[in-house]
Amino acid sequence: MEEFEVSDASRKTKTVYISTIFSIALVLLMLGLLGLVLVHAKNLSNYVKENIVLNIIVDEGAKDADVLAFQKELKANPAVKETQYVNKELAARNLTKDLGEDFVTFLGYNPLTSTFDVYLKADYANTKSIETLKTQIQKNPLVKEVVYQSSLIDMVNKNISTISLFILAFAAILLVIAVALINNTIRLAIYSQRFLIKSMQLVGATKNFIRRPFLLFAALHGLIAAFIAIIILLVTLMYARKEIPEIIILNNPTEFGFVFLLLIIIGIVITGLSTWFAVSRYLRLKSYNLYR
Repeated sequence: MEEFEVSDASRKTKTVYISTIFSIALVLLMLGLLGLVLVHAKNLSNYVKENIVLNIIVDEGAKDADVLAFQKELKANPAVKETQYVNKELAARNLTKDLGEDFVTFLGYNPLTSTFDVYLKADYANTKSIETLKTQIQKNPLVKEVVYQSSLIDMVNKNISTISLFILAFAAILLVIAVALINNTIRLAIYSQRFLIKSMQLVGATKNFIRRPFLLFAALHGLIAAFIAIIILLVTLMYARKEIPEIIILNNPTEFGFVFLLLIIIGIVITGLSTWFAVSRYLRLKSYNLYR
């Protein structure tokens, strides 16, 4: 009879631990999904900003050697990510392809000019930085004019800022909810062990001695839960990449690794702290209050 009671209690304890691990894993999965959304939103923002084009119209009398020297000067600028030189012949071919007819033959001459398409780094894709760069570029005698869509840049930056604030606010709320859910899950798990905690205390075990195994198990459970969440996230990413191949341009393995590492840290830290407070509560509790 005693063996049956022991095995039954052991089975119940394992069930509690397993349910705790999966509950924590689901919460961490929710946080992980939010983390991936934040990473993709940041990368999408950078992708949009870095595809804003600054057109530099080159003087028609510019020599090839001067043009190459100017291009090297542009590439050396810290604000510039990439430059593409489009001479008037190439511009004519591209426009002919888009129009579907040879406008040069129709007009009798090529009215287009040679230009540089300059793509900026995301941190410099704002009106203030572009105006500063424009002033520098216009000092070069080869430059006839610098053209960009200031209204488009302002609109992009404004929309990105609004969306970023909304996502960050949502992330903060979700983090608070996640901490509360994990804390409640741990408290329920420790509640089932309250008599064991009090029994150990009554036979003379110190508080740290009692806490230690609970904290070790909490860290292990947080680690296992984090790995479960990470595996599900990896499967989700693989499925998303299969269904939406274009998403690969937003993927950044380093940032994904940071999100996964953060999940592991959150899983261990939150479960550890929740366990510490829950065990401490029952260590302070009087024996007659354990039945309430």
